[in-house]
Amino acid sequence: MDFVAQVRARLQLSEKNELRVCMVCLGNICRSPMAAAVLSNRANEVTSLNILVDSAGTGSWHIGEGPNFSSEATWTKAGYNYEHVAQQFTSDFYSNRDLILVMDASNYQNVVKLARTSTDAEKVFYLRQFDPALSHIDPNGAEAKRLEVPDPYGLAERAFEKVLEMVEDSVEGLLQVLNS
Repeated sequence: MDFVAQVRARLQLSEKNELRVCMVCLGNICRSPMAAAVLSNRANEVTSLNILVDSAGTGSWHIGEGPNFSSEATWTKAGYNYEHVAQQFTSDFYSNRDLILVMDASNYQNVVKLARTSTDAEKVFYLRQFDPALSHIDPNGAEAKRLEVPDPYGLAERAFEKVLEMVEDSVEGLLQVLNS
């Protein structure tokens, strides 16, 4: 089964009119809110589903805070409008999210560890699995590191711009999957 068919089957997309997506990174101030900003601004490109987007972090350091300044400046400069307050991912998120997109292997392991059932765990993907150039990569294989969105926290503006490029490519691929 190809990646698109696998995703559509796991998410039972043919039976839904709404898709609840959660982007997840470590602190929920850089990568995941940027990814949520991009998807929420492009969600109307999918006409068969109402897409609701939020984000969370696997850590608790930034709960209640706004986004990292550089992250928000990067998505705003690119034309995306999005309001964000950091929250922590918990096992309760599984009951009201259909798709959970993580940024790196640490996030993946932490999120899957909170899954109560195999059905919960099947909701979890790396965001970059949806990048058409990377969708062939096995998230459990030797090339899995290529699926990670690196954490730009504390780095120069260019690092945030590179993250945005990765996010945009991946969201474009996700939209293609949802529209197929």
